[in-house]
Amino acid sequence: MVVRHEITERLELPAATFGLLADSATTQGTLGANRLSLGTGADRATPHYHARSWEVFYVIDGSMEFLVDDRVSTVAPGDLVLVPPRMPHAFGAAPDATVDVLVVIAPGVERFGYFRHLQRIALSQARAESLAPEQDRYDVHFIDSLTWTTTRAPSSGRR
Repeated sequence: MVVRHEITERLELPAATFGLLADSATTQGTLGANRLSLGTGADRATPHYHARSWEVFYVIDGSMEFLVDDRVSTVAPGDLVLVPPRMPHAFGAAPDATVDVLVVIAPGVERFGYFRHLQRIALSQARAESLAPEQDRYDVHFIDSLTWTTTRAPSSGRR
């Protein structure tokens, strides 16, 4: 399977672009892959976990802040972050930085639908609450994290 850059579906959200590379439907459930670009200091994923899949992040360019379990780290180009199933995590571009990251989830689950849903929310075509009943379908289970909330506080200008 070869996924050509020029035919990759791209979803534009405020301060973020998703490049949809491979989903479980095209890989027989083996994996899913996308490329995510975030604007300066942009939040992207609130605290959550995946019940069934590992998630792997490879930073291509820029830097990002990562919550993994209850620890926040800054990662830079060439760094790899591995998140096992059920591990709470969240991420966003580091303050004063953009980031370009390759994200792989294995085994694959339907994730393209999730990203399209996020775009509809960003375009005010759906409400944020509409994701709650879809958590099992997309294997994205939202949680609260005081560590992330205080790290990415409103005073930083990123919320």
